[in-house]
Amino acid sequence: MRLLIVGTLEGYITAAGKIAMQRGAKVSHTDSIEGALGALRAAAGADLVMIDVKLDIAKFIESLKAERITIPVVACGIGTDAAAAVKAIRAGAKEYIPLPPDAELIAAVLEAVAEESHAIVCQDPAMLATLRMADQVAPSDASVMITGESGTGKELMARYIHRKSRRADAPFVAVNCAAIPENLLESELFGHEKGAFTGAVARRLGKFEEANGGTLLLDELSEMHPRLQAKLLRAIQEKEIDRIGSSAPVKVNVRLVATSNRNLENEVRSGNFREDLYFRLNVFNVAIPSLRERPADIPLIADHFLRKYAQANGLGEKRLSDDALLMLRSHHWRGNVRELENTMHRAVLLSRGEVVGPDAILLTSQMLAPEGSAQASIPQNSPVANPFAGPGGTVPAAPRGYAPQGQGYPSLPTSYAPPPGYVPGSAPSTPPGGGGGAQPAAVQGLVGRTVAEVERDLIIGTLSHCLGNRTHAANILGISIRTLRNKLKQYSEEGVPVPPPGAEERAAV
Repeated sequence: MRLLIVGTLEGYITAAGKIAMQRGAKVSHTDSIEGALGALRAAAGADLVMIDVKLDIAKFIESLKAERITIPVVACGIGTDAAAAVKAIRAGAKEYIPLPPDAELIAAVLEAVAEESHAIVCQDPAMLATLRMADQVAPSDASVMITGESGTGKELMARYIHRKSRRADAPFVAVNCAAIPENLLESELFGHEKGAFTGAVARRLGKFEEANGGTLLLDELSEMHPRLQAKLLRAIQEKEIDRIGSSAPVKVNVRLVATSNRNLENEVRSGNFREDLYFRLNVFNVAIPSLRERPADIPLIADHFLRKYAQANGLGEKRLSDDALLMLRSHHWRGNVRELENTMHRAVLLSRGEVVGPDAILLTSQMLAPEGSAQASIPQNSPVANPFAGPGGTVPAAPRGYAPQGQGYPSLPTSYAPPPGYVPGSAPSTPPGGGGGAQPAAVQGLVGRTVAEVERDLIIGTLSHCLGNRTHAANILGISIRTLRNKLKQYSEEGVPVPPPGAEERAAV
């Protein structure tokens, strides 16, 4: 972990730095906010900032947001000045550490804020075979493509490969290609010179230079625009990049690891992804099995998160009852390990006593389950058996056809019930007397409208349901974030009101 300490801290800087280094951190220091911003723009970077509470923390955090530098900030101050601590937290600091420094406190903050623990918990033969493949390719410098469903732990696998590589002591830098707008992703990856575009107030080194000598993770690469794909291909081939606004290429030595939850071969065939870039990156493929394909891992991972969140919330040790474990084993886990983690977090907060029973296990709705998933063994008295049975029941994903009311969007049916006697895969029955007969009310609400109109209202309604979050809406709709943005741009040009981006996405911009 790379720690940047900002300020003099009245002589305690040496003690704090020594404690952090003893805990394995690489420590650098600067006296001013300007010096800190300069260091963060440079290739050295940092994973955590500890800043003197006497400095203008609000200004520092605003500057970080303006330059799209995402990094946790911890305030430090002499003694236990409550007013200073409150001011720092309100300004955006994650924690406040009183000085003189306490070794255990600093260690706890470093671990909690930087989240340096990235262990892979598994015992299923399918996952163990995947780890053996990762162990084989890790020592090389070959590019790796990690594929798997959302929530399987693709970034975790990328960090595992980095730790096992010869570059383990060098930086590991991750970029989420789906979360950064297209017009900013180029600057994020390759950097820019001062004045290269509006808002470029200083030279900024990109992620390629920040990861120089180490590993660069391109998360959700399939969402990258084809124009940037071409520039990325050149950077891989020539091992050099061009900052925006610069005419001098910069040599880089980076190992690339990419992830995708989409079938990139299909994306290549459909023309959304460059074939030459695919073969450049897919030197070695690590396919992570879904949680449904590694059932032996469910109890182990559940116990891991149970202990983690019990400790995080200051609770005693907890264990799963046999009935609760049966529920977990029989669930579909469409959200994979991420869904299991959230389930265990809820269970810790809802359970009473040492044993976590079925009443504390709130699972996602059957509406999200893949066909053929086993649900018959779930106890009938569980909240999962009747997800809408009042407080504590689970809430399904936005139903197909959802549209908000009173915002200028026409309402769509919220459900569709198939006609009596309908069998999946069979043709609809025709009532005696010929003709189509009476249509379900849900279909009648769509008759007379074009497919484009229905699609538009479904997209706008889902986006409103997600409070403007483009990424979440795209996941619910089952389309790429790029396709969603293109549709929204078209609707805006047609004069259709489009919900603004959510708070997180506005912060990223």
